[in-house]
Amino acid sequence: MRSMLMALAALLVMVAPGFANDDLVVKKSPHSVGMTLDKLTAVLESKGITVFARIDHAAGAVKVDQQLRPTQVLVFGNPKLGTPLMSADQRIGLDLPLKALAWQDASGAVWLGYTKPDALKARYAIEGRDEVFAKITGALDKLTGAALKTE
Repeated sequence: MRSMLMALAALLVMVAPGFANDDLVVKKSPHSVGMTLDKLTAVLESKGITVFARIDHAAGAVKVDQQLRPTQVLVFGNPKLGTPLMSADQRIGLDLPLKALAWQDASGAVWLGYTKPDALKARYAIEGRDEVFAKITGALDKLTGAALKTE
């Protein structure tokens, strides 16, 4: 019975919309969680991309007397790229502005992840904006790559 429940749980994880590993880009960071997002913030701002918010989930956990390994999210965007997507389907506003999550895993490794733009394209069935999605995909790869450099 237990193995059947485990198999069912694994199946649910694989098919849950928006949570498939295929929907995420995850890169290992050589920096701490805080430094990873500090560097990403600097890179984004140097390119004229607006940083709207930074949320420290671990600090929030402390406020309710709980513990969480370092986990922070950065919310950022560029209306020149986001607006054409929202004009195609305003529901994508649930996922825009974009977000990047930095977290420390149980082994101490730090990761930087974000949702693949093509996953958003599929989630909202947006057509006719392939060039915009391609620009966002390329930009996210370059910007996060620059933030992860060790100089």
